[in-house]
Amino acid sequence: MNNNVKLASLMALFSIIGISQVSAQQNRNREQQGPPSFDVLLEKMDTNEDGKLSEAEVKGPLKKDFTKVDLNEDGYITEEEFKKAPKPKRPPKRQ
Repeated sequence: MNNNVKLASLMALFSIIGISQVSAQQNRNREQQGPPSFDVLLEKMDTNEDGKLSEAEVKGPLKKDFTKVDLNEDGYITEEEFKKAPKPKRPPKRQ
């Protein structure tokens, strides 16, 4: 019986350690991810494949900030404009 208690305790301990390691890794991955590159945005949103993004093509936070990123106000976001645009503010880190 004493061996069963020890075995159960060890199994519980290793389970807790394993779960905490997975959770910590997921948090690190989220922090390292950052905003997508322009190439990734083109792959996902450039429906007419012209190498730039129109307001009709964009989605998500970029749609809300379209006018801030479209620096020359021509109705399209180019890679150059995307790189020069103000970066979105990150929410404060949870502790």
